[in-house]
Amino acid sequence: MILSTETDYKQAFIEFDKLVATMNDDEALQMQARQLAEAIQDYEQRHIAFPKPTTLIGMIELKMYEKRLKQKDLAQLLNVETSRISELLNGKRKLTIELAKQLHEKLGIDGNFILESV
Repeated sequence: MILSTETDYKQAFIEFDKLVATMNDDEALQMQARQLAEAIQDYEQRHIAFPKPTTLIGMIELKMYEKRLKQKDLAQLLNVETSRISELLNGKRKLTIELAKQLHEKLGIDGNFILESV
């Protein structure tokens, strides 16, 4: 399913809400809801320009959202302790060179952006 207009996009949200309210354990309805959600996401990626984060913490949170990572998952990916990620995201810990490299390599955050944010 491809949404090509804003009207299609808005209608897809209405249909998605109806499906979520009624689907329960019905696998066919769950599949329809998933397809609508994917179509909505595809439309947003093609037509809605979300502002890019201006802070490193904001960029890390965006990448976590895009990759559907929790802090625990990010810590595993970056090979650091979960508490270290929490402290970094809360501004209680400064970024190390090693962690900066990991953010660049594993999350694809531009190295220049990382350097400008430090």
